[in-house]
Amino acid sequence: MLKTGDKKVSELSKELGISEQVIYRWYKKDGPKSKEEEKVSEQEKELRELRARLADVTEERDILKKAKHLLKTRDLEVDEFLKENQKEHGIEKMCKVLEVSRSNYYKRVNRDKSKRAKENKGLLEKIREVFRESKERYGSPRITAELKRSGISCNKKRIARLMSKYGIAAKMFRKYRNTTNSNHDKEKSENILGGEFNRQRANEVWTGDITYISTEEGWLYLAAVIDIYSRKVIGWQLDKHMGSDLAEKALKNALLDRRVEEGIIFHSDQGIQYASESFRKILKDNGFIQSMSRKGNCYDNAITETFFHTLKTELMQRTKYKTREEARKSIFEYIEIFYNRKRLHSAIGYRPPVEYEGLTKLT
Repeated sequence: MLKTGDKKVSELSKELGISEQVIYRWYKKDGPKSKEEEKVSEQEKELRELRARLADVTEERDILKKAKHLLKTRDLEVDEFLKENQKEHGIEKMCKVLEVSRSNYYKRVNRDKSKRAKENKGLLEKIREVFRESKERYGSPRITAELKRSGISCNKKRIARLMSKYGIAAKMFRKYRNTTNSNHDKEKSENILGGEFNRQRANEVWTGDITYISTEEGWLYLAAVIDIYSRKVIGWQLDKHMGSDLAEKALKNALLDRRVEEGIIFHSDQGIQYASESFRKILKDNGFIQSMSRKGNCYDNAITETFFHTLKTELMQRTKYKTREEARKSIFEYIEIFYNRKRLHSAIGYRPPVEYEGLTKLT
């Protein structure tokens, strides 16, 4: 109103109920500008526009600089570039600079998503199949290895993502406690093995240990002998008593499985079963060199300890046995059918022990 001269300041002051000083301040701020002020204002506007245009051109230059290798390339590579840089530049801007159809790009993205979803569906079925066949024992590394053995192209990260998304997970259980008694006055052998578990052929080093199985009838004890070259359980024995004959029978069963030469190292802990005169005699008669872990050091016999942990994790802590006979049948199936012939072992290139031994000729 002041600009048009319709009213005086005093009139506006009374009408609006505010002081004349406030009205003058408004007028000074928003009122008509001088020619010089208008010129400065226009210059500022032009400067802002130039700066905005410069920023726009700079971004276009950056996009072209990054995408120069795409000027004569396929849609697939262009699409990958757009995906990788969309957070920094935005799809609309990059499509404009590269003269790429935005609608066609989104069509391809949606088509790829549909294709990926279809592939994942098929892959998920295979994952579940392997998981069932392993009796829910395998995690993503072994499932990946099994799928690759079947000729299916996949990677561990993708398998792990799908398993996590759909709640497919092998169960983990607590560790077991030691069963052997090393507090005795029997002779104890030196640790000849010294933690050297990598061997070039079978029948170089055998290891032995004993663990327990709970049933409603009472305890059942398992002695096992393993060839550390292939991780194969070459001899084992079950009994309701944990006497020295338990370890002896497991060793004799291993000797039935193999033709042995003099000089094989037999490694165990310092348990009385392995320090007994009768057990030592079997070793001596067959040309073995006895080796024992340091007292209280489970890592010295890590191969057999690992087998028992795997056995408990994958079998015994999933099953409640009513009878010892039921446990015997279950353990036989696990060792002879699954563990030795089907289970993939990471230490031997994700192969089963029997298959791995087949790669070399046993003597």
